[in-house]
Amino acid sequence: MRNTTAKATKAARDEGATEGGVTAVTRALSLMEAFEVGEATLSLAELSRRSAMHKTTALRLARTLALSRYMVQTEDGQWRLGPAAGWLGARYQAGFDVNNVVEPALHQLVKDTGESASFYVREGDVRSCVARVEGPRSVRHNVRIGERLPLNKGAPGRVILAFSGAHGEPYESIRERGFHISLGEREAEVASVAAPVFGLNWRLLGSMCISGPSSRLTKAKLEKHAKAVIRAANQLSYALAGSKSAATPAALSRWHP
Repeated sequence: MRNTTAKATKAARDEGATEGGVTAVTRALSLMEAFEVGEATLSLAELSRRSAMHKTTALRLARTLALSRYMVQTEDGQWRLGPAAGWLGARYQAGFDVNNVVEPALHQLVKDTGESASFYVREGDVRSCVARVEGPRSVRHNVRIGERLPLNKGAPGRVILAFSGAHGEPYESIRERGFHISLGEREAEVASVAAPVFGLNWRLLGSMCISGPSSRLTKAKLEKHAKAVIRAANQLSYALAGSKSAATPAALSRWHP
């Protein structure tokens, strides 16, 4: 009985230590993520506010990070990211391939909706399909990777125009809703729903969509799938932008420059 109790106590202690360690790491990362692009330094008070930590906790973590050069305190008491953070970012950039981030997001969207998913970017006055994952259904809308399509026809193109600052309707409504539904706009029998994707510094990168035959993807079905498309586009934006930090637009899919 005594041995059993001792083992249980040790297990609880180990679990508590693990949870505490995870919490400390998470808080330390939150502290570094408080910095936005273009911000050289932050005060301890601002670090505390952005990371939602007490000043003493923020100071303790900042000093710990400074030991490994992930943060540096300046002569006037401000804090900045250290050279170790730069080296880490350089290693990430050297091995970064956008398709390694986009394709898994498209696969998840296909899994969530059962429809083919695509990612489009703007190329001058047209949009280009740079990544696509086919859905499991035998009847589907076919688009080739690299195919160039009009910007002003179809949900993906309309979304790109809207979040590039196009004036008037339907673009004002698209920005307000955060997505767009297209029924037979470019092809009579094709329907789609799209949402914007942002990158570093929340700059528009393109749009993510699902598409299929309008006989299956009715307006009601597309309205239902819009939530999954927005969620997938937002998650992809967080991944491409680097993090979800204090300066992330509260309703990302509705934000535009």
